[in-house]
Amino acid sequence: MTLWSPDPALLKRPAYLSLADQIDRAIHDGSLEAGRRLPTHRKLADDLGLSVQTVSRAYEELIRRGLISGEIGRGSFVQVQRREPDPPYLPERLGELIDLSILKPACEPMHLEKMREALGWLAENLPSSSALSFRPNVVFPRHRAIGVEWLKHCGLDVAPQNISLTNGATAGMTVALMTAAPPGSTVATEAIGHHTLVPLATYLGFSLEGLPIDDDGILPDALDAACREQAIRAVFVQPSVINPTASLMGLQRREAIAAVARKHDIAIIENDVLGPLVKDRAPPVAAFAPERTLYVTSFTKIVVPGLRIGYLVAPDRYVAAVANRHLVSNWMATPMVAEIASRWVADGTAMELVEWQRAALQRRHEIAAEVLGGLSYRSHPQSLHVWMPLTGGRTEDGFVAQARLQGVAIAPGASFRTSEAEWQPAVRISLGSTTEQELRTGLGIVARLLLGDPEHLLLAI
Repeated sequence: MTLWSPDPALLKRPAYLSLADQIDRAIHDGSLEAGRRLPTHRKLADDLGLSVQTVSRAYEELIRRGLISGEIGRGSFVQVQRREPDPPYLPERLGELIDLSILKPACEPMHLEKMREALGWLAENLPSSSALSFRPNVVFPRHRAIGVEWLKHCGLDVAPQNISLTNGATAGMTVALMTAAPPGSTVATEAIGHHTLVPLATYLGFSLEGLPIDDDGILPDALDAACREQAIRAVFVQPSVINPTASLMGLQRREAIAAVARKHDIAIIENDVLGPLVKDRAPPVAAFAPERTLYVTSFTKIVVPGLRIGYLVAPDRYVAAVANRHLVSNWMATPMVAEIASRWVADGTAMELVEWQRAALQRRHEIAAEVLGGLSYRSHPQSLHVWMPLTGGRTEDGFVAQARLQGVAIAPGASFRTSEAEWQPAVRISLGSTTEQELRTGLGIVARLLLGDPEHLLLAI
């Protein structure tokens, strides 16, 4: 059998990424089968006329993608099976466990009653287009017009034709990334960012470049340097509290990120799922670079979890691409859910529920401040969570496992890591995922574990 080898004529800059992509394709099309040993760094560098450092970086990228493994003294091998990433939250509620791992808004029976009333109204008022049409341009013109009004609450003034309705922020995010980051490209983002970005990069075939952050978010100088050093196609940001560290990016930083993106002609993907929930914030980054920003927002985390609908705002240059990628990945948002969202925006119910959520989160932050008093953590009055660094030699896996044995589920911080830079262990703790009483109990368990001496977990049952 002829042994496959990379083609030097197909290499382009950055060479390490181009080489990694060739090997990636060979693995997926079967030219490199599972278990195959790859050439040594030195041999492949000599064969292709590259530096050893370039080949080493390509292999590191393939390891990050889960495609190869490096074994000291033996070499590099094609992985037998790609390991699927574990979500930071519990996919299912387990028994009596207090679940502070999944990020969701506070809810009460009132939310269920609102949805039941809306479904009753929908049964009497469902338009024929929402039940019978396959075409988004037939179903959604009215919803886009109402979306214009909601987006004003978010700080944006946009035209209806620039709005796509999506089945929540995850769908909008995926379409935006498919639009701005073709396979083989690189997307810059915060070093502590969105937990789905790493698996999405693997599935969609782009690379991530995690950049340093401070209390104000991603550093503009770091983004500028990354754009000068490699071919960055887009930057993904979460400037308004939804990011793991619960930071709120200020006005000057938003303007600076927009300026760097314009300087290097890259796209901006802005995840703003909390929208108008966050008070006294600066306008979205999209307001400072509307010609290049794909802006994502939704109702799921600020109104009712079951209202899985959102808006993806795209500048004119991306409107056709967004429409095409949305069609092939989702076809269109669910019309009947869009009907409820549009009615609630129009009659004020959506904003009333946002204001209710803001008040509920204030009470929950007061509980956190009381129970976690004396412990160091990051939060914001409208954040759905707190970010808690672990000290005293505690490890994330060990601490999360100990909390689980005590009946509390929390999210390990490394699930949000997009960079290989130095890492301080931390956990994310949701404040809205359960009742106020369970929250108090769960936070009390976490506090006791943090205030006690760190112990190794000897037995997990």
